[in-house]
Amino acid sequence: MYASSPNPPLLANYAQLVCRSAEALGDVDHKAVVVMEECELPLIDLGGLRNGNEAEKAACVAAICKASSEWGFFQVVNHGISLDLLRLMRREQKKLFESSFEKKSTCGLLNNSYRWGNQTATNPKQLSWSEAFHVPLIKISEEACYGEFYSLRGVMEEYAGEMQRLAKKLASVLVSNMGEGKEVDKTCDESTCFLRLNRYPVCPYAPEVYGLVPHTDSDFLTILHQDEVGGLQLMKDSKWVAVKPNQDALIVNIGDLFQAWSNDIYKSVEHKVMVNSKVERYSIAYFLCPSGDSVISSYKEPAVYKKFTFGEYRSQIQQDVKKTGQKVGLPRFLNWNHQTP
Repeated sequence: MYASSPNPPLLANYAQLVCRSAEALGDVDHKAVVVMEECELPLIDLGGLRNGNEAEKAACVAAICKASSEWGFFQVVNHGISLDLLRLMRREQKKLFESSFEKKSTCGLLNNSYRWGNQTATNPKQLSWSEAFHVPLIKISEEACYGEFYSLRGVMEEYAGEMQRLAKKLASVLVSNMGEGKEVDKTCDESTCFLRLNRYPVCPYAPEVYGLVPHTDSDFLTILHQDEVGGLQLMKDSKWVAVKPNQDALIVNIGDLFQAWSNDIYKSVEHKVMVNSKVERYSIAYFLCPSGDSVISSYKEPAVYKKFTFGEYRSQIQQDVKKTGQKVGLPRFLNWNHQTP
């Protein structure tokens, strides 16, 4: 069945997890629909960073830092990335995902980076109804990664370069606001960063099933290019809110590393993706990451978190996921000597 279908065996996986949880599939309530408040993320025009007007530049910087502190998420327009490039990347992404599950899972495409579902899930609430290629930037120039999808290579190289440029510009704004002299460029380059191409297939159990389980990102910051299909939700004021799609904007969110570095000034906010019962959803995420031996420490004292390397952080996350099926993240690295004023 799955040999010619583009869909991974998510339905079978879901049924197995339900049985493993000692529940009958027919007893699961698929009728309850939660009415979700919809929000528009802060919208920031990045033209202010490059038009030479100091007042507009200062206002833009202030808006970026405020949104990073109050929301942990914001969206940007006039970001300098061609809309034609974004559309072309989306077309190539769809062509890739429309190939059969067998081809995607066995042909070693994009550095053998294909993933689906959640292989560590022990119950239905830990299942991500999605498939993805999580590709290290250092591999995207290699012809051998693409197979018959040779037209993807040039587009993906250009797309990754543009996303890297934008991510470093935004990171520099946030670092400068902290009064830090460190340069993100020195620790985040094509050898450390990633692109993740996502597809969320139609799900008969929507909207109860996660497309991507609740989590925070384990990087400095993430840039997301999504389609017109909604599904992204984030935690705001202790409740989930749905993000209204805006095809003209890119979404930026703060990761765990910036939260630790900024001593909780910038917020790495929990978010998730909910699936749709009628239409599939596509998105592409760029992750700005440092090298594994990069030390993450607070820029001021008293420090909320202990010093740790990115490698140690990833290792702890993997251990927690293996044991519990879930990420714990920054709470593992709290500095218990820190006294809240």
